[in-house]
Amino acid sequence: MQSRTARWLIPIVILFVVAAWLAWPANSRITIPLGDNAFERDIPVRQGLDLKGGLQVLLEADLDPGQTIDSGAMSATIGIVESRVNALGVAEPLVQQSGDRRLVVELPGLTNPEQALVLLKQTGLLEFVDTGTDSLPEGTIIQTDFGKTATPAEAAPTPEPTPAGPVYHTIMTGSALRSATVQTNTGGVVVAFTLTDEGKKIFGDHTTANVGNFLTITLDKRVISSPRINSAITAGEGIIEGNFTIDDANNLALNLRYGALPVPLRIAESRTVGPTLGEDSVRKSAIAGAIGLATVAVFMILYYRLPGILAVVALLMYATITFALFKLVPVTLTLPGIAGFVLSVGVAVDANILIFERMKEELRGGKKLVSAVEEGFRRAWSSIRDSNISTLITCIILYWFGSQFGASVVKGFALTLALGVGVSMFTAIVVTRTMLHAALDNIDFSERHSWFGI
Repeated sequence: MQSRTARWLIPIVILFVVAAWLAWPANSRITIPLGDNAFERDIPVRQGLDLKGGLQVLLEADLDPGQTIDSGAMSATIGIVESRVNALGVAEPLVQQSGDRRLVVELPGLTNPEQALVLLKQTGLLEFVDTGTDSLPEGTIIQTDFGKTATPAEAAPTPEPTPAGPVYHTIMTGSALRSATVQTNTGGVVVAFTLTDEGKKIFGDHTTANVGNFLTITLDKRVISSPRINSAITAGEGIIEGNFTIDDANNLALNLRYGALPVPLRIAESRTVGPTLGEDSVRKSAIAGAIGLATVAVFMILYYRLPGILAVVALLMYATITFALFKLVPVTLTLPGIAGFVLSVGVAVDANILIFERMKEELRGGKKLVSAVEEGFRRAWSSIRDSNISTLITCIILYWFGSQFGASVVKGFALTLALGVGVSMFTAIVVTRTMLHAALDNIDFSERHSWFGI
């Protein structure tokens, strides 16, 4: 084997071995020892909603159509929504902006969509309101001098609105809380809280001056509880009581921990995908992919003989490297993403066909094998380069479009196709060429043109 071919072949083999190790489905973590420390990174196979099942929600700003939204407020809203869904324990949730007024939330593998829907649509504005001598029933919607008044649909399923009632003074909001946890006592489920130093002083001063009056606690303007102040509370701790279920209390605690949404949201659309449908999609996709690859492999081997065999090997290497990249980037696999990968397989095969056809033309013209191989790659390169660059430009446009309009399926398709096209150029031009030269260096094919489909 000539030294130049060996210099290329050895790194290619090493690359394939590393890619195969990374792509192996059971391998979900990288650990590289670095002296006393180690580099560690999780590399799971990420599955989207259509493969794993879960919940997709389109959230829209619940504001008047003509009301503008500050970009900073929307960014803060995204951060709070991300914190809330992360606290649900969902693996790899997706929260992204769609236009100026919408958010797309995807929660793969979610087991309790009802809790998530309640948590996502709540603004989460907790207020401690001075209602004086008024003890208000639970569920009543009130007006305060802080923020906007909620609509009945936001506040409670069966509210008791008081649109013409008094405007009460808000003593402090949930931003004065340091922590909030769910606890159980003899009275049921409660949310225990501790206050910041500033909140502790405000709370202590108010309860000291208003013993005998009522301090009403509201969430999104809906009364949760309205207890009487029996004595001054200066320790900076307390509990919120109400007719809570465990899910209600957990949602309230999450809202308090991560803060109220700067922009109120409503659920414009929601879609639930069952895990059974996702598993069926994975199975059918795997079968379709295997049949497609097998068909391509048979065609390439029968029509191009030795180059076809080497192209199939390069195709297997292409699939391995691409899947390893999917885990490293990482790419969340969806059905459109798999479609992009399958399409890139076609691009990889197309590049090999262009090369082999040019090579056969050179052989028919009387050139020797080595010269025909080099000339075939040279003549095919411009067509491969131009078509792949055009495809990559299209992928960039699609990815931008998906990012702007919250179309995650379009982004997934564009990303998998772009990665596949990039890897296919490497395997078609470098890997196949190197293996052809290695074969010609070790076996005399000078009188065996039939091995090249001639």
